[in-house]
Amino acid sequence: MNLLDYLVLFGTMLGIAAYGLWRTRGQRGLSGYLKGSGKTGWATIGLSVMATQASAITFISVPGQGYQDGLGFIQNYFAMPLALIIIAAVFLPMYRRLNVYTAYEFLGQRFDAKTRLLGAGLFLLQRGLGAGITIYAPAIVLSTVFGWPLGLTIIFSGLLVILYTAIGGNEAVTVTQKYQIMVIFLGMAIALVVLLRRMPVGFGDALAVAGAFRKLDAVDYSTDIHRRYTVWSGMFGGLCLMLSYFGTDQSQVQRYISGASLRESRLGLMFNALCKIPMQFLILLLGVLMFVFYQFERPPVFFNQSSWKSAAAHNSAKFHTIEQRYAASCQETEEEIFFWLVSRENGLDEDGQQRAKVVAAHEQSETIRAEAREAVQAADVHAQTNDGDYVFITFILAQLPHGVIGLLVAAFFAAALSSKAAELSALGSTTTVDIYSHLVKHGAGDAHYVKASKWFTAMWGFVALGFALFAHLAENLIQAVNIIGSVFYGVVLGLFLVAFFVKWVRGTAVFWGAVLAQALVFSMYFGLKNTPHEISYLWYNLIGCSACILFSVVIEAAGIGKKAVGG
Repeated sequence: MNLLDYLVLFGTMLGIAAYGLWRTRGQRGLSGYLKGSGKTGWATIGLSVMATQASAITFISVPGQGYQDGLGFIQNYFAMPLALIIIAAVFLPMYRRLNVYTAYEFLGQRFDAKTRLLGAGLFLLQRGLGAGITIYAPAIVLSTVFGWPLGLTIIFSGLLVILYTAIGGNEAVTVTQKYQIMVIFLGMAIALVVLLRRMPVGFGDALAVAGAFRKLDAVDYSTDIHRRYTVWSGMFGGLCLMLSYFGTDQSQVQRYISGASLRESRLGLMFNALCKIPMQFLILLLGVLMFVFYQFERPPVFFNQSSWKSAAAHNSAKFHTIEQRYAASCQETEEEIFFWLVSRENGLDEDGQQRAKVVAAHEQSETIRAEAREAVQAADVHAQTNDGDYVFITFILAQLPHGVIGLLVAAFFAAALSSKAAELSALGSTTTVDIYSHLVKHGAGDAHYVKASKWFTAMWGFVALGFALFAHLAENLIQAVNIIGSVFYGVVLGLFLVAFFVKWVRGTAVFWGAVLAQALVFSMYFGLKNTPHEISYLWYNLIGCSACILFSVVIEAAGIGKKAVGG
């Protein structure tokens, strides 16, 4: 990066943060701080909901996911439109009618105080961990850009978002997110255009190469529950995941209950129902096209070059040999691809033998890459060997012109600030409304609760910073954050579905049903993890939700849940 890149980067990010603080200056009321002005239009709601979900993890890690595994990850989102329709029809009207600050207030009104605290507690636990990963996400990549220590990068980006979220509250998040998402879209569009212009083959041939490596396989109809992404895990497990995330997670609920009307809030959700799958598809396709690009432009043997160079310092001869072998293998793969494309164009590969040679040459390259990961791990047992999160940033730094590099890095920071701000605002408001005002300081004035919410927002920011500083992830970022959510989201969704649809079940029954269901999910996840019996994490959403409902109904029917509703 040069001076122009730094000017674009810091000018963009500081300008957005300053705008958020200026727009929310003088804010005093609790409702305005936690829910916003209540005048937000559908477009702002739609962009805010999208920006909250589309964190830096999306724009850094999803292209790497597409590079490594192709389009299959898109199956996670197949049930999202249906989930948003259900939320708009069932969840949203209830929240607006009760005029709640948080989703968990509804659980208290429908059931009892302990169920409200359980729902809020599960949210705080999983979202607190998720916020740490959201901080960790851009930092591990951006430390590569600046050459800063990872910890310093985490602290810098974390403190900035803590500052303007704590001061401005939900309104600061909402008014800045639409500009942050615009910066992100502009940066990603430029990256895609540059990638296509620098591709040494035409778009059709690029797709043919991607298809030869099965990177375009977007749908898998397998019924094997051990396969991570299938159409069935996406439709059933993914439906529960999306219902819980958009319908019960305060970081999202807070976005759309601030709408000027029920209609505006519903339109904002429908905007996401229409746009989210195409957006994720294009980001994954960007990763697939980067994979094709790097079949002709030799990539590093290990994309996290900082870790590679650090590890190579211990045994330079071994690492140099790996690099030489990888370069030769990549050269062979490139030659085989060009020969296959010519054969394909002339109809000379009808039996697929040349295509098989292409795949075999690439598999040899991947074997050498596996050796490289093992060498890095041997040199530093704490090193992160999944380098997929570094693919996109490597392309940006090596291939994009200056100024555009700064804009793309600003886009990553914009996504990080956007999502972290929404998460921290939700954590602060939930702690204030569902725990502090309920258990510690009941009946205080708005000014007191606004001040408390700011302190709790800052507190959760520092908790997330602490987690990010000590995090060590075996998965790439996009999968790690979805796994954490899936362990908790199903049970939380079960609480709400019982509240909405099983009217005769009362608070004590649903409380213990949720506790047992969460224990079941924990035992299955940690018991099956890294074993031959491990199942796709998406199924834990369905398992947790179904178990919560079933246990609640059984406990109530057995006469254990005797407390009156709301008691």
